[in-house]
Amino acid sequence: MLIGVPKEIKNNEFRIGLVPSSVRELIANGHEVIIEHEAGIGIGIDDVAFENVGAKIVNTAAEVFQKADMIVKVKEPQPQECRMLRKGQILFTYLHLAPDPEQARLLQESGCIAIAYETVTNKLGGLPLLAPMSEVAGRMAIQAGATSLEITNKGSGILLGGVPGVAPAKVVVLGGGVVGTNSVRVAIGMGARVVVIDKSLERLNLLDLQFGSKIMTIYSTTDAVERHVLTADLVIGAVLIPGNSAPRLVTRAMLKHMRPGSVIVDVSIDQGGCFETSRPTTHQNPTYIIDGVVHYCVSNMPGAVPRTSTFALNNATLPFVLALANKGYKQALSQDPHLMNGLNIFQGKVTHKAVASALQQEYTPADALFG
Repeated sequence: MLIGVPKEIKNNEFRIGLVPSSVRELIANGHEVIIEHEAGIGIGIDDVAFENVGAKIVNTAAEVFQKADMIVKVKEPQPQECRMLRKGQILFTYLHLAPDPEQARLLQESGCIAIAYETVTNKLGGLPLLAPMSEVAGRMAIQAGATSLEITNKGSGILLGGVPGVAPAKVVVLGGGVVGTNSVRVAIGMGARVVVIDKSLERLNLLDLQFGSKIMTIYSTTDAVERHVLTADLVIGAVLIPGNSAPRLVTRAMLKHMRPGSVIVDVSIDQGGCFETSRPTTHQNPTYIIDGVVHYCVSNMPGAVPRTSTFALNNATLPFVLALANKGYKQALSQDPHLMNGLNIFQGKVTHKAVASALQQEYTPADALFG
């Protein structure tokens, strides 16, 4: 199979779909790899590094899309990339289609086979291709929140950990999954008072066992969310419903009663965000203010640390890329129900139930296509 890797074009996105070691593994399995010129330069990987392991460098993204049987990316394809996809071509990347009907429409029109990292599952019910970036985003969320609290960034001027004689900041984490757990770990390390809110008693129990008296675990209700958010200095939105839009847990009405200069970091923004006032921002312009509350809603947070993120992502995606390349998509999907869960769009049909529900489109079960 010929695998193609274009350069990412989303704002301030420097990650790349494959690193040289992954390329070498694919070539050792008998495949060909083409890489767009300088696709890895943003993380210090030049064209020579790819050529040394057997990849071929091409000058344009158009050439990558035109020639490749499978496109491996990081972020969702932008409109001009969607228009270069063709019928029967495999696209393997993050998609986050629930809040993006325009992307979904373009992918459907292309006739491609779109497999989303974020809905591939494992035998434990986890999301193994989302987890590495969730770990990065969770840890970054506290860093971003701490910076946004600084007075020069219109925050309230509170230091997360406080100092002797001065109380630390209160950090509220909505969601106790991978993002939430990593946010908690960093917030505790910085000395903050941490409250985690989740509707899963199992998750709360695991967090309590892991962090003990260093955190407060709260069962999620409207009352609990409102009570703790209104007294928070920093709120982390870390709620995920696989394939579907994130629930709006914090309303505009709540926002009006939050402390002036408090900060919200919405890591759920890729799936639409869990604050009513959230809208996607970029690394170039990461924040905006509504009702005195600073909003940090960057939709590709791990892109700020692209080298770490790229290698972490490749560790997780390579086995699936190899399976698709070695077996072809039909056999690979049919033999692995967890990879099949990643199939979002197949030649115009929406094949993931939660995505179809979010987009208000007809759902076609993926397994019915290969029965």
